[in-house]
Amino acid sequence: MNKRHQGFFYETSFKKEVKLDKRGQMKLSFGMMFSIFLIIIFIAFAFYAITKFINLQKTIQIESFADGLQKDIDSMWTSPGSQPETYSLPKNVESVCFTDNEFSNLMFRSSSFIESKKIVHIDITTITTGEDPYCIPNINGKVKLIISKDFGEDLVTISRQ
Repeated sequence: MNKRHQGFFYETSFKKEVKLDKRGQMKLSFGMMFSIFLIIIFIAFAFYAITKFINLQKTIQIESFADGLQKDIDSMWTSPGSQPETYSLPKNVESVCFTDNEFSNLMFRSSSFIESKKIVHIDITTITTGEDPYCIPNINGKVKLIISKDFGEDLVTISRQ
């Protein structure tokens, strides 16, 4: 018959002390530490993936803005008129600027780098006559502008709404 007393087993028949084996507790401790380490790795990877997806969403939104603007300019270029447009952009973009540059005429003012774009069929000299660059502010993620072309003009002009 075994009796337990303060971490030792006493054999009642022999009166001999047998020390308790504590390796099981050490293995459990190592297993717990390894599990916590894996959980930390998985959480860090999840934050990294979420950040990448959010940045991808912002990039897609900027590309969609440039494509939509070019499409609206092309439709206005084929027939004269004037139409107000509202586009969505990420809130980290402060403004959309048109500049008289031969390689790219659409720039984004932002806290992070955003590649400039080339928009065709716009009269950049008329747009930037008063100020170069001609900037349209991004207010709460919305950019409002007017795309217009008068009779007898070859190119489209853009102005603030």
